[in-house]
Amino acid sequence: MPKRILLTGGPSTGKTTLLNYLQSLGYKCLVEISREVIKEAQQEGIEQLFLKNPLLFSKLLCDARVKQFAEANTLDTNYVFYDRGIPDTVAYMDFIEQEYTQDYTAACKAHTYDQVFILPPWEDIHITDSERYESFKQAQDIHQELLKTYKKYNYTLIEVPLGKIKDRAQFIITKLQYD
Repeated sequence: MPKRILLTGGPSTGKTTLLNYLQSLGYKCLVEISREVIKEAQQEGIEQLFLKNPLLFSKLLCDARVKQFAEANTLDTNYVFYDRGIPDTVAYMDFIEQEYTQDYTAACKAHTYDQVFILPPWEDIHITDSERYESFKQAQDIHQELLKTYKKYNYTLIEVPLGKIKDRAQFIITKLQYD
């Protein structure tokens, strides 16, 4: 069974770019699914599903991330990289102070990742668009919530330094080789 390697961080930290680069190096990567959920809702006339119905949005994300987690069992590879994990769902709900059921915390406890790399807020690359509406200040606050949430689930977070994409990827690959 492959090791599950998670990339997390707030909006505009370079996660997706880094994941795409790792994929170009031959690593198996599972993409972030929130943009798919957002686009589907927008096609149904709901501009910001997370803001309009955070519980529905979070349930769709959590269910899809649990499915993604299981997908790794079918892959013939040493490592599987994920763009965001199940605890991200809880962190975002905590960020907006949304109450939720124990189903979310149970999912976090039942599906654990082997290593978690967190990418810090990076103002130089921060942008907003139709799916990413958070200000840089909100991105910083989300980062703090992610730190708190992953620590609550007993993860040791490895912070990926800011820098060129190839250097960030090499940092992760080196950490994998020595752990």
